[in-house]
Amino acid sequence: MKKILEKTVETLCIISQGRHRTNLLKKQEQKALAFLVCRVPACVTSDMLTAIGFLGGVITSLSFVLALYVDRYLLLLGIFGFLVNWFGDSLDGRLAYYRNAPRKWYGFSLDITVDWITTILIGFGFVIYAKGLAELLGLFFVVMYGWEMITALLRYKITDKYSIDCGMIGPTEVRIIISIILIMEVFIQGSIIYFAMVACACIFISNLIETVKLLKAASMRDQKEKENSLVDSHTSL
Repeated sequence: MKKILEKTVETLCIISQGRHRTNLLKKQEQKALAFLVCRVPACVTSDMLTAIGFLGGVITSLSFVLALYVDRYLLLLGIFGFLVNWFGDSLDGRLAYYRNAPRKWYGFSLDITVDWITTILIGFGFVIYAKGLAELLGLFFVVMYGWEMITALLRYKITDKYSIDCGMIGPTEVRIIISIILIMEVFIQGSIIYFAMVACACIFISNLIETVKLLKAASMRDQKEKENSLVDSHTSL
């Protein structure tokens, strides 16, 4: 038991490199990733996991189309899609660190690009499923998630800490929230519109709070660099 615990702690330390997490479910998620990353077959690469994550996004997007034209219960397929997406998207980079073969900037660039395309696909699926002005919620969701991604990138530039979370809300929490909304829509048709409005409002508020924090951090860095510049000029004299 002690050896298992020590192995888990060691794995957690390895896979946590290069990423700062603040999301609500970070402890549970990290433990799950530590368990899974040890069991990924040797033939599976990080790029394959990225592709699997993208496939999950495609499945979720298609669930909206199938729900509209075939049966509303097929929205539940979207939950499976989110699970597949979480598995691939969460494990791809962590697997690279676990195998001591990280490609920091390649992985960073690929991950951001695929995440953005996946978000657009899911938003597009919602637009197809929704009717009337409700279609705008799909667009708003994509914009809000894009804002969150931009905030994460700016935070990385300013603080040198890369976090994919916006406060307590991270990709995992967003997947869970949307999955709950899909379940509610299956049993109460039309409820997805109201839940989506609330979800988008929450993401907007979270983004706004994180943007204010980011601007304060940027201001502090400007002040620090200015002070360092003055010290350097005095030293040179």
